[in-house]
Amino acid sequence: MPLLDAPEYDPSRERRRTTLIVSIVALVLVVGALVWFNRYWPEKRVVNKFFAALQKQDFETAYGIYFADPDWRQHQQKYGNYPYSEFWKDWGPSGEWGVIKSYNVYGAHTCPGQGSGSGVVVDVIVNERRAKHAQVWVEKSDKTLSSPPCELLFQ
Repeated sequence: MPLLDAPEYDPSRERRRTTLIVSIVALVLVVGALVWFNRYWPEKRVVNKFFAALQKQDFETAYGIYFADPDWRQHQQKYGNYPYSEFWKDWGPSGEWGVIKSYNVYGAHTCPGQGSGSGVVVDVIVNERRAKHAQVWVEKSDKTLSSPPCELLFQ
């Protein structure tokens, strides 16, 4: 096919091509933003379940969530470093947070200097007007909870 016999320019075809490219780029950006803003969703979900159990005063379920082991009663010796009696003192009605009437998972982030790290600090507002927030460390690999290795200021 010689150069002079080239097909005629079709502006509608070019417009469709441009629209397709712009749509794909926009879709990739939207999906990327959704993934970025929900990157700590699994950890926040575990903390939400934990505080929901505490709010219902179902401390045995909360203890199971804390160690990611719903059958913790079958092998209590496994958790000798933090037995249920200590957990009750810390999270029960006479603990630091008292009776939990309401809570709001406020934010989550890794500790500074750890990059992605092995876990996430999840910040929770307990009983609305309280100035101090509860912070819980969630291990990414097994979703166990513990005290955070750093304290973050969420705004």
